[in-house]
Amino acid sequence: MQKLPRAVRRLIEKFERLPGIGPKSAQRLVFYLLHNPDHELEDFAERLLALKRDTVMCDKCHNISESNPCHVCADSSRDRTVLCVVEQPLDMLALERSEKYQGLYHVMHGSISPLNNIGPDQIFLMDILKRLDGVEELIIATNPTMEGEATALYISELIGNKLGQTDLKITRIGHGLPVGADIEYADGVTLARALEGRRKL
Repeated sequence: MQKLPRAVRRLIEKFERLPGIGPKSAQRLVFYLLHNPDHELEDFAERLLALKRDTVMCDKCHNISESNPCHVCADSSRDRTVLCVVEQPLDMLALERSEKYQGLYHVMHGSISPLNNIGPDQIFLMDILKRLDGVEELIIATNPTMEGEATALYISELIGNKLGQTDLKITRIGHGLPVGADIEYADGVTLARALEGRRKL
C-alpha cells in the first residue's frame, strides 16, 4: 500500500475524531478536499477559524450564539416563568422549530453518564439552581435515553432537596419521541406533541 503524505495522514486523523466519521469516511473527505481549488480550501479554513472566533456561550443559558446574552435570553417577549432544560444547543434549536414553546432555556452541554465519567459537575447542571427565581414551571427535556432519564431524575431530586416544599412545577417532556431517539433529529410535529404531552415528575 502506498504510503500517504504526512499532511494527508494528519488531516485524516483529525477527521476521524469527529463524531460519526470512521477511517474510510475520513479518507474520502480528505481526498475530496485535496481536489478542491485553493480558494475553496482557504474559505473552508477561514470558516473553521470563525467557528470559535465569532461565537460565544451565553452567560445565562449556555447556548452558543453570536451575542451574549443570546437572542432567546435577550427577547423580552419570552415567558420567563417557564424554563426548559435541554442537553445540547441542537436540542434547543429543534424545540424552537416546533414553534410551540415560548419560554427560556438552560443548555447543559451533556447528560450524566457514569460509564463515561460524566457527572453533574462536568456539565452545566448545577447552574439550573441559580435560574429558578421567578420560574413557575421547569420542563426537563433531556433525551429519552438511559442517560437522559437519569439526568432528569437527578435534576428533580436535586431541586426537591435544595428547595424543599415549593410551588415550582417540574415536568418531563412527553414521550411523543421514540425511546432511544435524540431530540435534534425529531420533526416539529413530533416535538410539538411531546411538549403538549409533558407530565409532572
